[in-house]
Formats: sequence, structure tokens, C-alpha cells
Amino acid sequence: MNYLPVLLPLTALSVVTISATANAEHPNAPPLQLAANYQQQDASHYWVSEKFDGVRAYWDGEALWSRAGHSIAAPDWFVADFPNTHLDGELWLGRGQFDALSAAVRRYQPQEEEWRQIRFLVFDLPHSHATFSERNTELARLLSPINSPYIEQVEQQRLTDNTALAQRLSDIAAAGGEGLMLRHQDSYYQAGRSQGLLKLKQFHDAEAKVVAYLPGLGKYQGMLGALVVETPDGRQFRLGTGFTDAQRQTPPPLGSTVTYRYQGETKQGQPRFAHFMRERQDEP
Repeated sequence: MNYLPVLLPLTALSVVTISATANAEHPNAPPLQLAANYQQQDASHYWVSEKFDGVRAYWDGEALWSRAGHSIAAPDWFVADFPNTHLDGELWLGRGQFDALSAAVRRYQPQEEEWRQIRFLVFDLPHSHATFSERNTELARLLSPINSPYIEQVEQQRLTDNTALAQRLSDIAAAGGEGLMLRHQDSYYQAGRSQGLLKLKQFHDAEAKVVAYLPGLGKYQGMLGALVVETPDGRQFRLGTGFTDAQRQTPPPLGSTVTYRYQGETKQGQPRFAHFMRERQDEP
């Protein structure tokens, strides 16, 4: 195989040119609220739900859109009973099923047998001006009369303290879940990163842009050895673990966005034990 650029030192990155428009915001990108990381906030002020390993989806009353603003080709029967209002949620197939879900959602022609297993899990009302506690009640009133197996409200719980939160995280992780989401009881829905919405996982995760390939050695000769990725604030580092052999043979494209997990940062601001998780599914 000869498709991998031979770029061994990080100083050689200048030979790879990526279009400045590779990560430009799509004009149809919905104004989503994004989660900040949990940092010992008082859990008693938050509603807590499972963080689903799915595909973020936005219902505008007529169609489903991805986080990046690309149309999701859901079957007509799947969305037939969805309400005529904006909903923020997650398409979900089950724990550990992200790859199969991503493949189904990315198809231009939806396959019925795949979509019969998918659910739209709704967690918020983006156009409501109420607090989250009020929005959660409003959402229940909106969805409870709908008799469809394809849409449901995400269950929210109140926990007494951070000890209970830690136990809940442990239980979810033991069951194969990804983590927890915390929504402040008095927070309002706002586009962009918000302290009113927090994510809590046993590992941190983040996204970065692929800027170069490093070739593999030994058993990975002729395949991907590592990605060189760049964070939104301009830091570059190598991402070399977490790939399947198939992913090493066909790595994420240059300019695409990948998600990685890590355990804190070094004194130089580099992620510790960075581990590839997936390519973001809603890239064009």
C-alpha cells in the first residue's frame, strides 16, 4: 500500500496542506447547546441522565439534522408521529452499537431493517425559554400522548450529592454505558458551550482535526501508524492507539474530525494516554 504520506517528524507537517474550509460551519448547522466537563459541581442542583453513545440529532419540526448541519435521511414512517416543534436529542441503537448506528444514519437511502431498531431519545426543547426543570416537564407533556416506539424522552434523575453521582457513574460504566450528562435545574438553553450542561465520564474526551498520517512499523508496515491531530486551540500531537486493523488500512481522511479519550494533561498541555475513539460521523 502506498496511500500513506511518509511523515515521520512532526516538523514535516508543513508539507501537508488542508483547506481552511475543511471545518467551516455548515449553513444548516443547528444552534446546539454543548457540554462542558464536570468539575466537582454540586450534583444536587442538577438533573442527571445517561450519556448515550449515539448520534446527536436535531428535529426542526420537519426533518432531522446532524450536529454539523447535514440532513439525516430517516424513513418517513420513523418521523411520522414526531411533534411539530424543535427537539434536541440523540439517535441511539444501544450501548456499544455506535459503529452500526453511524453506518445506518450516514446512508443516503435508509434501510428499513436498520431504522426499525433505532430510537430518537429527546432530552431538550431548544426553543423554550424556560429553565431546564420546567422544560423537562414541558417535554413530558409534549411526548407522553405520542404513541410511537421511535421517539421517547430521556429519563432524568435527581441525586442527593456527589457521592451518589459517583456511584451512578460507576453503575453506568459497569453496564457498558459511556457516562453521565448533568443539566442544571435553573439553566436556560443556549447555543454553544455551557456550564448549564456538563458531561461526566471515567475518561475525558475531546475532538481534533486530522492533519497528517504517520506510517506504521513492524506488523503495521504499510498501514497507519498514528494520526497527527490538531486541537481547536492549535495544539498538535500524535494519536496512535485505539485503531482496528481496518481503520489502520483506511484511516480517517485528512481534514476530518476525530474523537479521542485521555486521562488528564501533561505540564506541556498534551493529553495523557490519548486513545482514538471514532471519526465524527457527521462530516460531509
